[in-house]
Amino acid sequence: MMQIWKSKRQSFLVGLIFIGTLLLLSVGAYNVYKPLPAGLSFAGRIRPVSEITFYKDLTWVDVEGKRHSQQEIFDKVLTMINGARYLIVLDMFLFNDFIGKEQAPYRRLAQEVTDALVARKTKYPEMLIVVITDPINTVYNGMKNRYFERLEAESIQVVFTNLEPLRDSNPAYSAFWRIFVKPFSNSYGALLPNPFGKGRVSLRSYLALFNFKANHRKLIICDAADGFSALVTSANPHDGSSAHGNVALYFKGPAVLDLLQSEKAVLDFSGGGLLPLYAAESLENKDYETTVQILTEKRIKDALIAALSQAGVGDKLAMLTFYLSDRDIISALKKAHGRGATVRVLLDPNKDAFGREKNGIPNRQVADELVKIGIPVRWSNTHGEQSHTKMLLAEDKQGQSLVILGSANFTRRNLEDLNLETDIAIRGPTAIPLFQDVRKYVDLLWSNTDGREFSLDYIEYADNSFLRRLQYRWMEATGMSTF
Repeated sequence: MMQIWKSKRQSFLVGLIFIGTLLLLSVGAYNVYKPLPAGLSFAGRIRPVSEITFYKDLTWVDVEGKRHSQQEIFDKVLTMINGARYLIVLDMFLFNDFIGKEQAPYRRLAQEVTDALVARKTKYPEMLIVVITDPINTVYNGMKNRYFERLEAESIQVVFTNLEPLRDSNPAYSAFWRIFVKPFSNSYGALLPNPFGKGRVSLRSYLALFNFKANHRKLIICDAADGFSALVTSANPHDGSSAHGNVALYFKGPAVLDLLQSEKAVLDFSGGGLLPLYAAESLENKDYETTVQILTEKRIKDALIAALSQAGVGDKLAMLTFYLSDRDIISALKKAHGRGATVRVLLDPNKDAFGREKNGIPNRQVADELVKIGIPVRWSNTHGEQSHTKMLLAEDKQGQSLVILGSANFTRRNLEDLNLETDIAIRGPTAIPLFQDVRKYVDLLWSNTDGREFSLDYIEYADNSFLRRLQYRWMEATGMSTF
């Protein structure tokens, strides 16, 4: 009898393990391939643009070792806020004062943006202001965010993006989280230190963090005296990021309304209320020579691959990015070089993360791969900050150029319909001031043309470690990484 009972218990345990494994695999598979919420992976129409300007943030260290920053992006954001009368939509990934371990001087961007929004709402109480952001700013509901509390107290709508409808980038972990952690939600806690700065949070904040997914967008839309304007950027209103190198494009014209439509999609699945929508075709188009297109999620990758695939002899490509790891992008870059295109790649050395030291993955492993086939690579000369630009400049021999920039790193997580991302693509004659400004920026960083050392030779951070290369490829393929 005892033997029969033991046999039944073993069979029960085996069956339980089988069912549990099947459940994990089913949940994991579904959340990798499930349909995206409506309105994501959006490619707007190629629109004429009435005004467009390039902005940049630069940081460098002088001969005495003092760090300097030249910042333009959030100065422009504040100008836009201060000029709005009826509508502001701000979608920003990081909106907090976390600074990590490093205690270098930082600009208080979160405070500045909050003050500007509150001042505008106070002056025009009927104005619609919507701030869309990522749950990382409360460490996934593990602590309060005083900036959002102040905004809400002033009747400014704050919407935390609902990340659960998005596909899982780290399915091996996220399946477990969805079954065993998510049902218990989260609350303010003090068990563990805040992984991003001061304060303490619960264990469930860490467990949510390991899903590695985000609303990673960075943009602002405002009304202005002569219509609507927008700015798409790689920069965050985040104190700890205020010294980062970043880029942005400010523009006016019908594409702004495409951008507004793409933000409505986020509000729709996050329970964030309504936005006014307008017919883009009804706006006056003044400049048909230069065009703008709004791209989100995987449509960004499609545009990048198309640009790289068209490049050949006589064409020039410059890629500047914080992370480069997507295998399709790397393959297309190598093929463009093989067809005779002139290629330059400027990468962050992946050594700094808010006072913590990183091991160079994935950029150093990808750089080794590119250099071996003759593609020149240089490193951004960072000193605690990050070179946070994500941009491609393509110039063809017919005198036409393309710039793609925005929030998306060139990685699987950012380009495969996993994170929420927004980029902008600008096409037009190489001779126009916009493309000349972008080219001057690229040349400045690449060649250190004004005596400031913005970049270093490849040898400075060269790494041909076989084990780290395997680690990068495994992390990229599985999603068990922060890039």
